[in-house]
Amino acid sequence: MERIWLKQYPAGVPADVDVNQYSSLVELLEESFAKFRDRKAFYCMDKSITYGELDAMSVALGAYLQSLGIQKGARIAIMMPNVLQHPVATSAILRAGYAVVNVNPLYTPRELEHQLKDSGAEAIFILENFASTLEKVVAKTSVKHVIMGSMGDLLGFKGVIVNFVVRRVKKMVPAFSIPSAVSFNDALAKGRQLKLTKPKLGPDDVAFLQYTGGTTGVSKGATLLHRNILANVLQNDAWLQPALAKPPIVDQLLIVCALPLYHIFALTACFLLAVRAGGANLLIPNPRDMGGFIKELKKYQVNSFPAVNTLYNGLLNHPEFATLDFTKLKSCFGGGMAVQKPVADKWLAVTGTALSEGYGLSETSPTLTCNPADTDRFSGSIGLPVSNTYIAIRDDDGNDVPLGQPGEICAKGPQVMAGYWNRPEETAKVMTPDGYFRTGDIGIMSPDGYTKIVDRKKDMILVSGFNVFPNEVEEVIASHPGVLECAVIGVTDAKSGEAVKAFVVKKDPNLTVQDVLKFCATELTGYKVPKIVEFRTDLPKTPVGKILRRELRDEAQKAAAA
Repeated sequence: MERIWLKQYPAGVPADVDVNQYSSLVELLEESFAKFRDRKAFYCMDKSITYGELDAMSVALGAYLQSLGIQKGARIAIMMPNVLQHPVATSAILRAGYAVVNVNPLYTPRELEHQLKDSGAEAIFILENFASTLEKVVAKTSVKHVIMGSMGDLLGFKGVIVNFVVRRVKKMVPAFSIPSAVSFNDALAKGRQLKLTKPKLGPDDVAFLQYTGGTTGVSKGATLLHRNILANVLQNDAWLQPALAKPPIVDQLLIVCALPLYHIFALTACFLLAVRAGGANLLIPNPRDMGGFIKELKKYQVNSFPAVNTLYNGLLNHPEFATLDFTKLKSCFGGGMAVQKPVADKWLAVTGTALSEGYGLSETSPTLTCNPADTDRFSGSIGLPVSNTYIAIRDDDGNDVPLGQPGEICAKGPQVMAGYWNRPEETAKVMTPDGYFRTGDIGIMSPDGYTKIVDRKKDMILVSGFNVFPNEVEEVIASHPGVLECAVIGVTDAKSGEAVKAFVVKKDPNLTVQDVLKFCATELTGYKVPKIVEFRTDLPKTPVGKILRRELRDEAQKAAAA
């Protein structure tokens, strides 16, 4: 297939990058640890660790894991928010020859049990705040070793105060009993007395099992090999260069890491991208505390700010945000969900930096497409395929559709997963005979190679035979000045088969249903205008801030059946 999008590439971004520069992620990590020893690698809660310290701690922790008798290739879980222990544990697991299983710390016991059993994880790094969840299920899993962290572990003397506040004042650590657990700092101390045996790792070894949200039935582990993640780090690095070349030139790249590190977006676009560049990450353990988040941002001049639409929107609606210094901000990447134009326009007005929307999935390490990093405008599209990547828009029979026609976005490239962990039949469903991954998203490619998502296959609403894409309706409602957030789903309707229902969180307390409907009628054709508007104080979201339409749909179905 001809790559029509290459003509639109920013100067200096290659059609293909050499994705075979490293044999494994460990080689990339160790190169940076040696090259940037004295540079700061991570900041969190006023404490920082250098590349040299990250090197020493991950070697010690890796040696400790090997001393437990865990064999090469075993899976080890991490269930932590954005704290300094997270990158130390990730680096240690990889350097000891194991695969990382990233776990959402807010999982319920049922969700945690499924993921630990499915992955066959033999050990877990967990923050004590979430240990009560693990206690309920650990006996039913293969986990034999629990390394228990606390918020204050790597914060020096300040850590004593932090732990006291977290445990005693804020009571953020529910009671638990896991007698065999070893503390993070004890594991580190024991490891310092041991020697790490460097395993022989290659590009086809498993690096991460990234569990996808389970929007289609049960949550599945996307098997990401060292070569998949390496490819995407190098693709993202090449894509970022035009933005970094813009004045003012910065000595060291500083990335805001407010997205959770267990999420593929933060793992690749924050953690590993910064390490490859000798940059630093500002870790934000709780981005929902907008006041605290902005207080952290005031202390640094950040250069890159990857986030999701809801996080950008939340910051913009905080009165303190506009007072920050954005002079060194060079790139802002929106992903995880559709970036809405009203949010993007306001972000550009306040920060002076345009939001560059990108697109990817856990299965693709994640980046597939992105708008140019040095863009000065919001395009409303998901951009161009990044280097080494092929995108095809296909119909249900697997045929390419003409440009400008909607079809399923299918992708091929070195960042595409090896398959779903132990689920060959699920893998077969998403891979085409010619090696493309079927994303389940409906998109349109324009003649210049930019792709626009019109929606998830299953989110599409059919009103009297007409297709309605929730993203479009949401974007319109979100542009009303009285609206803070919204979500749109299809509900059963006797007359039209399905009808459009909107859930709205007010910014203006005086906003009425009539106001919303009247506004939609001026922007949307009749069948797209919501038939029902329901006001809510908040909307269900994933920990990354993605609005869960699925939950709203399930709720509506139950109500209809009642």
